[in-house]
Formats: sequence, C-alpha cells, structure tokens
Amino acid sequence: MIQELDGWGVKFQKTESGAFDVKKVHHKGAYVLPMPEGYDLKKILTRQMRRVGVKVSNRIMATRLLTHDGRVVGALGLQTRTGAFVVIRAKAVILCCGAAGRLGLPASGYLYGTYENPTNAGDGYSMAYHAGAELTGLECYQINPLIKDYNGPACAYVTGPLGGHTVNAKGVRFIESDYWSGQMMMEFWRELQTANGPVYLKLNHLAEETILEIERVLHGTERPSRGRFHAGRGLDYRDRMVEMHVSEIGFCSGHSASGVWINERGETTVPGLYAAGDMGSVPHNYLLGAMTYGKICAENALQYIGGAGEPGVDVGQCEAERERIFRPTRERNGLPHHQVEYKIRRFVNDYLQPPKVTTKMEIGLEYFERAHRDLAAIGADNPHDLMRAMEAHFIRDCAEMAARASLFRTESRWGLYHYRVDYPEMDNERWFVHANLRKGADGAMEHLTRPVAPYVVPMTDDELSAYHKLRIPAAQA
Repeated sequence: MIQELDGWGVKFQKTESGAFDVKKVHHKGAYVLPMPEGYDLKKILTRQMRRVGVKVSNRIMATRLLTHDGRVVGALGLQTRTGAFVVIRAKAVILCCGAAGRLGLPASGYLYGTYENPTNAGDGYSMAYHAGAELTGLECYQINPLIKDYNGPACAYVTGPLGGHTVNAKGVRFIESDYWSGQMMMEFWRELQTANGPVYLKLNHLAEETILEIERVLHGTERPSRGRFHAGRGLDYRDRMVEMHVSEIGFCSGHSASGVWINERGETTVPGLYAAGDMGSVPHNYLLGAMTYGKICAENALQYIGGAGEPGVDVGQCEAERERIFRPTRERNGLPHHQVEYKIRRFVNDYLQPPKVTTKMEIGLEYFERAHRDLAAIGADNPHDLMRAMEAHFIRDCAEMAARASLFRTESRWGLYHYRVDYPEMDNERWFVHANLRKGADGAMEHLTRPVAPYVVPMTDDELSAYHKLRIPAAQA
C-alpha cells in the first residue's frame, strides 16, 4: 500500500539512499513512517477517484443500512442541504465512517472539540449494530494523551523519534515508551494522581533545528491550529514544557481496539457488509492500515458482487426510517438537539470514564435506556438540525454499547482502557477472548465471545507482558 501511494505522489519521508525512513515509537520495533506533506493526501486520492470514474455523492448522511433477506443491500439517509430522504441501493456496502469521536465530552464542554473528527458521531457503529452485525472490544475505549485545553494530540509519534518525551512536573521521565496504549495511559493517569503531576511533553532540551522540524510537522501537516493555540498562550517549545491531560473516551480501532467485527477479508457477520478504517476490528491500524484494509474490503466486495444477484428493497423499512428521520419536524417546540447530546455525553463522562465502577456504569445504563424519550422529543425545523438529531441517536447507541460491553467483561485489561475497580486483575483463564455484542432477535443487545486465533508469529512471554513494564523503576520511587 505504501508503494502504491508513493507511486500516486504521496510523499513519505525517505533516507538519503531512497529507502523509506521508518521511525521507532513503539517500545517493540520500528514501524512509524512519516508523511511530511500529508496535507496533500485527500487531493491525491480525489484525483485517483476521478481517474477511475468513481461517483461521489456528497452531503448525504447515512442513518441506517438497508437490509433484505439477511443481507445488506444499500443505505438510507438524509440529504443534509435539501432535506430529501435518500435511498441508495447497492449489492455490497463498505462502512468506513471513522471512529465514534463524539462519545465522551471534552473537558472544555464544547461538543465538537474532540480529538477525532467531530463529524464522526459513531454512525458506522450504530448502523452496523442495527443491521445485525457483531461488534467487538467495545469495552476497550480509546483514551489519548492530549494537550491541556486544546484537545489535540501530544504527538509522541512525531516528537518521540526526534527526542521529545513525557515527563512529570519535576521533569522526570516515568514511562519507557511514549507510544500511547492502555498501559501507557494507566501510568499517565496514575502520575496525575500523585504530587508529581501534572504531566508534560518535554521538548525544551532539544536543538533548534530539531524543534524547527517538529514545528513544521505539528503546526503544518498535523494541525495548523496547534501553532496558533500555543502562540495565544505564549508557549514556545524552546522555553517551556507543554501540559497534557487525559482525554474523554471514544470508540476507535485505529487508535485502540473497539470496532465492527471483521475477518481477514474485511467481511462483517452480515453478508454484503464490509468495514474498514477506524471502525473495522483491526487494532491500532492507523492511517496506512486503514487504507490497506480498505483495499482488501474493496477487492473482496467485488468478488461477492459477482454472485450476489440484484438487491431487493424492503419498502416497510424505508418508510419506517423516513418516519424516524423526520419526526423532529413535528416537534416545533421540542428539545434542542445540542442539549440532548450534551446530557448523554455528560452521563458518559460521569459514569463510564475509567476507572470503571460497576454501580456507576449501571446508573449510566439506566439513563441511556431512558434517553430514548429525550431523543423522541427533539425538535427540528431545517435539514441541519435533523442531521444533528440523528447524530444524537448514534451517540446514545454507542453509549449503551460501551456500558453493556464494560459490564460484560468482569476483569481489567488494556491498562486504563478497561480498568474496573471492582475487578482490578486481568483474568486470562476466563477472559482471553474477544467479547462481542450484537442485536438479538428480541431487539435487545446480547453478548457472545469468540476465541483468540493463534498468533501468526509466535510470541515470547516477555513480548506478551511488555506493556506491563512501561514504568521506569526509578520514577516509581
């Protein structure tokens, strides 16, 4: 995939000899490949789509998958500018809707100030669930180390290879690897609970040319608003460290392990439905992994289409979805969508944010079930507000899935991602399995487990336990 993108004009960082300049960020091995001009990627992909004649339909928000005779045959949705109801028929569908980035509430309280793309409200997770597909690892949250008050990435994968690292308020490095993982976030969170907090990104020990390189990537390719934020605070990497904090929770396989269950062909458990990117169950696959699995899904979907036959249409499903989408237009004095969304996400923070406590999660679950009434009372008088109302439905679905999945796995695993105070130890005897969730025949969420497949590459005991040894012993004292 890297070679294919390179041939299209995507610029990857290379050594003087022309080899790909792979960097070490993870504590085991080197695999991060910088894209110094990553801001051109979407333009390059758009040119490729036009060359092969891909038809693009913009400003259509998918709200449900169309199903018929046990297979997925298209999508239903809303044209967010005109307010038209849209039915798209298809022999196969690939879901690549990104993470559930608007699940927890940022510390700022701003609904769209999320680490992930704020337009990703859990659409793919919700649609896959209602189509009958299995989802997995929904108790394994995404939690990130963020810049305080900015809700942007600290970017260990950019600064780490160049000498930046995480330290406590005393300037002492306390973790071996700044590559974020559940265990790294656990050590991060633990440090914040001590007199050594807060935690900082330290760059002020680096040479001028190194800092200039970091600024070029972080303030250009990564997020231009980051440079403006630091300038407004009077913060210069040369003089001061950057304060960080723990993010709100979300679903994401690209940066964690919570996604729609797929096999090695990209197939979900429902015929005709595929999933890739930050919502397919390929843990920590990031951008290049997302593109790799996107291609795998496309190739196998083409094979499926060859023998799938013409898709049928369930008119009753179409009418029911039309009714659900446009119901807020009859509630002229209904609840504002942003107030309903805020309340759901505040309950996510109050009751689901780790460390997880059984009683708190049960209280949250009671509200998420009750929130159907709030959703039914939302009012809207334009297509934009209808879109926001549908996003609130997705967020509620993901909140319930997060609570139920977390209650199902009665152990702790993946560091802070699934740290249950009631069950603080990891239990491989019972829980070295994939914990999956799906919509049952009665319409309620039901749980099941799948065995972990044998490792393709054998792993030593040291490798299997490496994450639990991230804390630097001197910092422990």
